[in-house]
Amino acid sequence: MEKKELVDVSILSVENKIITLRGIQVILDSDIADLYGIKTKRLNEQVQRNVTRFPYDFMFQLTEDEFAILRSQFATTSWNKRRSLPYAFTELGVSMLSSVLTTETAIQANVRIMRAFVAMRRFLAANAEVFQRLDRIEYRQLETDQKMEQVFARLEDRKVENRQCIFYDGQVYDAYDFICNLIQSASRRIVLIDNYVDHTVLTMLDKRGPGVEASIYTQKVGEPFQLDLAKHDAQYPPIPVRIFQRAHDRFLIIDERVYHVGASLKDLGKKWFAVSLMEALDAGEMLSRLQADAAD
Repeated sequence: MEKKELVDVSILSVENKIITLRGIQVILDSDIADLYGIKTKRLNEQVQRNVTRFPYDFMFQLTEDEFAILRSQFATTSWNKRRSLPYAFTELGVSMLSSVLTTETAIQANVRIMRAFVAMRRFLAANAEVFQRLDRIEYRQLETDQKMEQVFARLEDRKVENRQCIFYDGQVYDAYDFICNLIQSASRRIVLIDNYVDHTVLTMLDKRGPGVEASIYTQKVGEPFQLDLAKHDAQYPPIPVRIFQRAHDRFLIIDERVYHVGASLKDLGKKWFAVSLMEALDAGEMLSRLQADAAD
């Protein structure tokens, strides 16, 4: 029988070879053979000659997926030379091996392997509460991750909601918040076409981000609003206001998006109205017509 010197078969070194597969602790045939001082092929030959002694709960063969996962977790180059999938031996299987391989080296190694299984079992039992706590922590983390996914989903829903919405009388703040969110989403420009504006509209437009231009097109500018505008422009980035009398409806242009707004911004929530994204409308063409007609 081919032998080699038995090296470091302390309980600690054996415990390092015990892994968990399919929910149970096992040790692979190659590790057992190494501890026994024989080749893996020799070990498996002896087992196959006595295969009736090794039912499934004593020994089983790894699947390709299981072996691939093990190879990714443990950098063992010798595994790459294997032509067949490894066998895994449970504590019962290792005990049965003592009746198949009876060399002095195998007997000594077998005793240490069995003690390692017992030590591992005691360790798991002694630290069961710790593992339970870790499981609870992992579960709570999973719950947190799920909640974050729900938050992101809600944000995505908000993007959809920003395409269109209807408000009923009394929803003053909801409508105000909706329009402010549209304004804050602008990255380059905001153009408001609204025949009836006052100082509250200036306040809403001031919620735009830094560097975002804003302008208003309206049918007339009375003296009170002229005063409001002058005071505003003296302190905040100016908002140009131009006279435009060809629009009946109200429109809010955010970058390249055009929204049809059913109520003047100063009257949000006082009566039923809707906001709709006009997806088929070209903002560039609308702005060209607006600038040309406003100059007439």
